[in-house]
Amino acid sequence: MEPISVLIIDDHAMVRAGLKQLLETEADIRVVGEAGDGVKGLELCKSLKPDVVVLDVAMPKMGGLEAIRLMRQSLPNLKIVILSMFSKESFAHEALRAGANAYILKGAPSEDLLEAIHAAFEGRYFFSEEMHAAVIDSYVHRREDEDSGSGYHQLTDREQQVFRLLIEGNSTAEIAKLLCVSIKTAEKHRTSLVKKLDISSPVEMMKYAIRIGLVDPETWR
Repeated sequence: MEPISVLIIDDHAMVRAGLKQLLETEADIRVVGEAGDGVKGLELCKSLKPDVVVLDVAMPKMGGLEAIRLMRQSLPNLKIVILSMFSKESFAHEALRAGANAYILKGAPSEDLLEAIHAAFEGRYFFSEEMHAAVIDSYVHRREDEDSGSGYHQLTDREQQVFRLLIEGNSTAEIAKLLCVSIKTAEKHRTSLVKKLDISSPVEMMKYAIRIGLVDPETWR
């Protein structure tokens, strides 16, 4: 049987090196590549076609959640393991909605990551022990109190682009120029995403982006 091919995507070189060293000790796992941001990670994902991606949720250029969606669009059978510092259940919910198979905390034992990779490869869900079991239960079994139709995942790809540019501090005119669309079109996308998220102020948008893992809170002052 061929080893499980794994692509590592994390913006910290030391983390990538540590993960690679750990994974290469396993006879049934083979690291096929690594990237330091979501954009490069997506490119490598398309070219290398790994079995499993180990992905940080907060990265430059393209956040983990968006990367998950785009990867799954290109490779529907791809398995994704999120490696994150965020332990709130809301982060895990968003990752699952986006298409992740496992959610591991960066402080978890190395055995958790190995088990998560194997579980994801086999089509199973896996979470760090520290994560509450209700995360899986409420998502997989769709509890009545779970609002599966709300959130960032409801936005179109273009609206997600506009949202990211907004939290970076760009005006509607600047967004229109960056996306090569008219100001009217950019404003239309902005109005739509504001309505879907029920968030209008830049500060609240930033707080929301941090909550779902699009922005590393350490980078925002």
